[in-house]
Amino acid sequence: MKLKQTFAVLLAAGALVLTACTPRGAASSSAAAPTATAAPQPTEAPADSENTAAEPTASKIMIAYFTAAENSGVDAVASASYSTVEGTAIGRVRALADFIQDDVGGDLFSIRTVETYPVGINEVIDQAAQEQAANARPELADHIDNLDDYDTIFIGYPNWWGDLPMPVYSFFDEYDLSGKTIIPFNTHNGSRLSRTVQTIQELEPNATVVTDAFTVHESQVPDAKSDIDAWLTDIGFTMQ
Repeated sequence: MKLKQTFAVLLAAGALVLTACTPRGAASSSAAAPTATAAPQPTEAPADSENTAAEPTASKIMIAYFTAAENSGVDAVASASYSTVEGTAIGRVRALADFIQDDVGGDLFSIRTVETYPVGINEVIDQAAQEQAANARPELADHIDNLDDYDTIFIGYPNWWGDLPMPVYSFFDEYDLSGKTIIPFNTHNGSRLSRTVQTIQELEPNATVVTDAFTVHESQVPDAKSDIDAWLTDIGFTMQ
């Protein structure tokens, strides 16, 4: 009996020693080990997925022009505002518009008025002076229904009394060209562009107006093709 009691005391002492040797705060073997969080990986698009980024679109061009030869009610031969280009009688500003179209493409738009202009040069000059004095806005006969399709507008006109012809004022009054590029070209009899480019800037303040406009003496229109080519290249166009 005494031997059993002694053995029991020894067992109890051993248990105390083992307890004392265990580190305080040690995790039990049943605790879950922490898991590492994987860094996010870039998601790759499927090989057959479609690229939805907008493709750049080419500028769509309109070449609008006013010439008395197409507003006189007679053919170009009878008009005071025509030139002969490659054997064909044609309005001077229209001839320049054709040269431009040959080089860069685009659609032509003739600014036509309801009221016709006289045939004789002196009568045309007199009517132009009267319209300017009255600050007239001649009514236009034709209209553009799809202006939003165009982002570059060439605008051609003769220099009348140092200014735009009044039908061209009617054109700018009718159309808001905000956000578009306007490129002037004209014919003259000695006054070149006068102040017409600045006037266009004032009429269309929210458009980009190219100030390096083209101008040519009306007598030189038939031979102006090479000058048009050089001008278009200088302002950044590629010949088609």
